[in-house]
Amino acid sequence: MTDLEAPQRLDGAERRTGRIRPVPGTPGIDGYFDTQFQLRIFKLLPGEWFVSRRHEILTTVLGSCIAACIRDPKAGIGGMNHFMLPTNNRDSGGWGTMASTENRYGSYAMESLINGILKLGGERSRLEVKIFGGAAVIKGMSDVGGRNIEFVRNFLHTEGLRIVAENVGSDTPRRVNYFPQTGDVMIKRLRSLSGQSIAIREKDYMSSLVQAPVTGSIELFD
Repeated sequence: MTDLEAPQRLDGAERRTGRIRPVPGTPGIDGYFDTQFQLRIFKLLPGEWFVSRRHEILTTVLGSCIAACIRDPKAGIGGMNHFMLPTNNRDSGGWGTMASTENRYGSYAMESLINGILKLGGERSRLEVKIFGGAAVIKGMSDVGGRNIEFVRNFLHTEGLRIVAENVGSDTPRRVNYFPQTGDVMIKRLRSLSGQSIAIREKDYMSSLVQAPVTGSIELFD
């Protein structure tokens, strides 16, 4: 095991509080040290993304949302995002006028993650992608997960990025543990009670996106 692969040592403040600070330059998502894995774990909520160059775990729970896990295998740099498109215009008979606007949420999540990897030293030509989520867990809005899957596949195709693995669809929520340095993934299907909680959380999140449209944008760089 190399120094880069070994669990990172905690500084004094991290040992005292149990809260782990992320790599500089990534969003300020707090983590913790897991005694089972003997690794740092960072938990992502809807609307968040995170990039790492250390041997640690990024985790999230997905219903209709999508998590893209992207890494440069040579550099050992990777990350995860967690996003949902905010509306479901197909239920009303078509994409509607919001289609191009709402896609900005997914585009922002994907571009933020990719740019974060490139800023830490990754190379675009080496990036590999794994996608997860998109389950039908929101009753009465069963196409939300499908539209999220369709969006991320179209985005990756347009950007010329390859999907090397996926676990999407179904009607069951899932927990995803991603090891960004190695690209390994652990997936656990969740029971119905957890699924109900996730559906409620995602409905609330979708409502917040509709009420607060995205402002500004970012661009991918090579």
